[in-house]
Amino acid sequence: MIAPASPTSRTASPVLVLAAILTTQLMLVLDMTIVNVALPDMQRALGFTPTGLSWVLNAYTLAFGGLLLLGARTGDLLGRRRVLVAGISLFTVASLVGGFAGSDVTLLAARAAQGIGAAFAAPSALALLMGRFPEGRERARALGYFSAVSIGGSALGLIAGGMLTQWVSWRWVMFVNVPIGIGLVLLARAVLTETRRHPGRFDLTGAFTSTIGMTALVYGFVEAAEYGWSAPRTVAAFTVGALLLVAFVLIELRAPSPITPLRLVADRTRAAALVGRLLLMAAMTGLFFFLTQFLQDVLGYSPLATGVAFLPITVMLLVFSQVSARLMERLGTRGLMVGGLTVTTVALVLLSRLTADSGYPQILVSLVLFGIGNGLAFVPLTAAGLQGVDPRDAGAASGLVNAAQQIGGALGLAVLVTVAESAARAAGPVGSTAAEIAQHAFVVGAQQAFLVGAGLTAVTVVLLALLVRPARLAPQVVEPDRELALALD
Repeated sequence: MIAPASPTSRTASPVLVLAAILTTQLMLVLDMTIVNVALPDMQRALGFTPTGLSWVLNAYTLAFGGLLLLGARTGDLLGRRRVLVAGISLFTVASLVGGFAGSDVTLLAARAAQGIGAAFAAPSALALLMGRFPEGRERARALGYFSAVSIGGSALGLIAGGMLTQWVSWRWVMFVNVPIGIGLVLLARAVLTETRRHPGRFDLTGAFTSTIGMTALVYGFVEAAEYGWSAPRTVAAFTVGALLLVAFVLIELRAPSPITPLRLVADRTRAAALVGRLLLMAAMTGLFFFLTQFLQDVLGYSPLATGVAFLPITVMLLVFSQVSARLMERLGTRGLMVGGLTVTTVALVLLSRLTADSGYPQILVSLVLFGIGNGLAFVPLTAAGLQGVDPRDAGAASGLVNAAQQIGGALGLAVLVTVAESAARAAGPVGSTAAEIAQHAFVVGAQQAFLVGAGLTAVTVVLLALLVRPARLAPQVVEPDRELALALD
């Protein structure tokens, strides 16, 4: 049985509480993509190599994903509002440092620090939402907005990045977080109620093995793209990563206060939803990374035009995430996830047919389908990952949901960059100038990356269809909040 939200969590206006949580999530996920459009400018200004450029994204997503489990546990032990405010504060300071970066090393360090701050803020934000809005229709509506922000924020980041890069400077994709972060700290302190501290201690060994293990794994994929799969450093990275992740599981089985209670993944529906989220984000991150460069480097779009070109995804995500939230009670989660991800797979297959002569109308069809598919699937994926979680495990469950999203993005980008590099090398030189040869190589690599992304989402469809139990949304267990219901309607 799911316990109702605690009385102390229901004192503030639900609209303001939801605003604080959604703003936190928007700022954190927006930063995964706001730098995408600025990547060419960053490369020219700070001298990144093509492979090293992916670390502008990976430094953030890897620190974010690798430390999420520790961040979630910290919120349980020290209080979720306190940890959320601390995470946002670190994120804001790191954004300021990154804006002033004079070298590639400084920028990557700032991006990693942003990821650390996000890792502590994000799980606390989602856990606060779970505590404030009880399971059932009220939480489904709140999760609809949360999911729309989680995936729509990625597309909005591309638009904002294009505007800032073209109108001001690439540095403002970092600076823009500073006033937002300061305002968010003030809002969170004003409207969020501190949660009760749960007894226990920090599982530092588990945090160390999971973080370093995932870092080594992603590093192995990045090195494979540049030096090959049999290179000593690639093999060493994969070996270290695999050993540390096995050690992490063994540690969690015996730890008195595990950073991740393994009972959370014993439920097959929740486990399938987490894996599905990971694979979906792998494909989605690759889409943003390669399509951004395709629009600028192949079609010749400006940074601003590139950002605006992604607007259809944002609109479709916002619309269909709300449609999905309303349909869950009638149709259940499995049908929406399978149907939505099938549409997403079709969109990625169409993108794999892009050539240097393709125009925006061909891309537009894929973007609309991608937005519809993800909008339908993301809300039930989130709900399935959190359904039936005991209140004492809310932080850990939120950490797992966020970890699947961030690690999926980091691993997916590393894998798809590796796939693209290998395909580009195998294609051979085509063209009479160096620019034509480079463009052809990129297009061939992007085609293969989109096709592999479609394969990931197709696997997700099969996985969810086989493992997720058919179930409709749980009924309300407490009287719905009238103020929230009026606001959401």
